[in-house]
Amino acid sequence: MDRIIGIDYGRARVGLAQSDPLGIFASPLETVPAAKIIDYLQKYALGETISKFVVGYPLNLDGSHAEAAADVDVFLAQLAKAFPDVPVALEDERFTSVLAHRAMIEGGMKKSERRNKMSVDKISAAIILQAYLDKKQ
Repeated sequence: MDRIIGIDYGRARVGLAQSDPLGIFASPLETVPAAKIIDYLQKYALGETISKFVVGYPLNLDGSHAEAAADVDVFLAQLAKAFPDVPVALEDERFTSVLAHRAMIEGGMKKSERRNKMSVDKISAAIILQAYLDKKQ
């Protein structure tokens, strides 16, 4: 079944989310070390068909590229090389970490769990992907 993969790329860790087969809902998937992200995605693609990647793109409040955009650009080149036939959409990632923390609080996560940056990364990826899916409908 086709899945859309949401990606919150960071230098150290990458948060991942996946869509349901109908492309309506996003759910957190995993947080992977940045050095292993391409390998992880290639293994994932052995069991699921990836129809699109939605990558969070770091922007400043004025809409200009944030400093971290250069790292994302390098990752996008690696992603295009590894998955040349899978389209990539960019999604504004401003405030996703704040929204992820809010979602964890509203979901009843304990404070100690909310400090786990791996949880924040994959929830941020789900927020990025859900924003894309909501615009698509």
